[in-house]
Amino acid sequence: MSSPILVTCGLPYANGPCHLGHLRTYVPADIYVRSLRKMGRDVLFVCGSDAHGTPIVVNAEAQGVEPKALVAKYHRHFDEVFKGLGVDFDIFGDTDDPACHNRTQEMVLALMEGGHVYPKEIELAYCPTCQRFLPDRYVEGECPYCGKHARGDECDMGCGRHLEPGEIKNAVCKVCGGKAEYRKQVHYFFRLSQFKDFLLKYLETLGGTASARNYAMEWVRQELKDWCITRNMSWGVKFPGSSDLVVYVWVDAPIGYIAFTEEWCAKNNVDWKRYWKSDSRIVHFIGGDIVYHHCIFWPSMLKGAGYTLPSAVVASGMLKIDDKKFSKSRGNVIWVKEDYLDKGLHPDLLRYYLASYTAHNKEVNFSWKIFADKVNTELVGAFGNFLNRALTFAVKNFEARVPHGEMDQEVMERIEETTKDFVSAMEEYEFKKATDSVMSLADYGNTYFQSHEPWKLVKGDKARAGAVLRSCLQIAKALVILMDPIMPSKMDFAWRQLGLEGDVSCKPFQDALEPMIAGQPLGRPQILFSRIEEATVQGLERIFLERVEKAEAEGRIVEKKRQISFEEFSSLELCIGEINEAGRIKGSEKLLKLNVDIGSETRQVVAGIAQWYRPEDLVGTQVVVLTNLKPAKLFGIESQAMLLAADANGKAVLLQPRESVKTGTKVR
Repeated sequence: MSSPILVTCGLPYANGPCHLGHLRTYVPADIYVRSLRKMGRDVLFVCGSDAHGTPIVVNAEAQGVEPKALVAKYHRHFDEVFKGLGVDFDIFGDTDDPACHNRTQEMVLALMEGGHVYPKEIELAYCPTCQRFLPDRYVEGECPYCGKHARGDECDMGCGRHLEPGEIKNAVCKVCGGKAEYRKQVHYFFRLSQFKDFLLKYLETLGGTASARNYAMEWVRQELKDWCITRNMSWGVKFPGSSDLVVYVWVDAPIGYIAFTEEWCAKNNVDWKRYWKSDSRIVHFIGGDIVYHHCIFWPSMLKGAGYTLPSAVVASGMLKIDDKKFSKSRGNVIWVKEDYLDKGLHPDLLRYYLASYTAHNKEVNFSWKIFADKVNTELVGAFGNFLNRALTFAVKNFEARVPHGEMDQEVMERIEETTKDFVSAMEEYEFKKATDSVMSLADYGNTYFQSHEPWKLVKGDKARAGAVLRSCLQIAKALVILMDPIMPSKMDFAWRQLGLEGDVSCKPFQDALEPMIAGQPLGRPQILFSRIEEATVQGLERIFLERVEKAEAEGRIVEKKRQISFEEFSSLELCIGEINEAGRIKGSEKLLKLNVDIGSETRQVVAGIAQWYRPEDLVGTQVVVLTNLKPAKLFGIESQAMLLAADANGKAVLLQPRESVKTGTKVR
């Protein structure tokens, strides 16, 4: 008996509604699970809501509700959306369930007993007005690494680094706006630094997407810091032996995978250790922004506590909307329920778009126009057109039955080749490649039908026309079986039109080669896919543009900052510099390393502009440089100055003099 496979998805945070970016994880994972089952694999598919963490508490306080009520609201929302999209988890749990509390405390105790968790007194931001310590999102201030404005747990406006409790400088309370002070308190740390050698060896064999593995490897090769795994909150899983601390959300969230497995196993009379204490294969589907947690922190915890390690981490690329950076605050977002499902659009169309647009680890661009073009050209014009032509012709000319006649061997060979390509692509997490192979078979079917001209053959050689149609219907059957994991609802409809028995989702891929039985009754032909008209596209675009315009209007109402004196402004040393050298920093997608001539000397600068500027285009460019900023290390590289840039809808635009001036010229 083959080893069981456990597939998980990164837990959606129960703090807001489902948007299109979420689906880059959940739809491909569902396609993968459905495909594995058609390969005869033993698969369990688990997920659940991430119920803890400061953002949920902050949002709940702002809405005047308890965190538990907020979590319940969005848990129901995600459960409804996933079901509406055909994302079929075996269990969709909640990390606030007792099972998750129990498993988290058991695992933390195991880590403590193994010497992997230790207490340490640290200085934390404390608000004397609110009379409480300020964890994560309750505090903001200055990043200790790059000097940019940052929130308590991440430098979200600068270098992007994770920040440990107590690291943020010049802390301010986000609740009352008052200046925080620093007080000492004992917290608990996970000895991540001791797992470096283990991780280097483990990551070499980790399956999934190479981008995730390589990103993690670069981090591990640098300095690994121990993680603070406790927080000053009442909402969350209590830290064992402490009444005023809870475990950090990134401890109990992945442990949810284990707890949800336990819950499902208890209901189905299965030993949960079959998945988490055996030779099972564990595959995590995640967003590209949580690779560090799943490839470094999580496997180290599992190793330390004696659990089965993940076999693969499949990280998706990010999402753009209309070629612009995805941003909820700027209105550049598509809400799945409000903008898609509630508009009556079929879920399988969106599943197809996400699977077929590009490789899973690449960036997806979504626009309503591209969406409509793909539906109209590929699904209506190619796939649906072939199925309808073949079925309608057979029903009309062969008494609604599969015609007799010898199956074309070339057709069977093409189906066999496509099936092998599809299965191979799925095993490699290449969803676009798999989808392309099916669409290529649909194109082949259209060409086969057109070139054999059955409408002519039926008038003089009905037996030969019947053989052609039987081969076409065999292609149709194969298309439906292969496309079923991607568009399950539509393929169920098509399966019944072909008059085939049973549930297509239970049919293995190899059944694509099982010949259609001559004389078998066919169903009634119906349109499988309908065109998306221009008026519909315009209506959907209008809703999206109105949201962006509203966000832009609200964004113009800027919170007033504290006025500064001329003396304070004069303390900034600004000058015109010229970039002499530029290159990428290995392991970082955001940062470039630059050598900038500022007249009197050359400074090394690390700038987060790699998304918008190519290194070779920057050499020789004059820029505005802040030269008396305290040096900071980013990715282990010292940055000795800062370039000034404008924030243009999420894009960094470097400030430059209107005309060329002498390098080192002061900016006043």
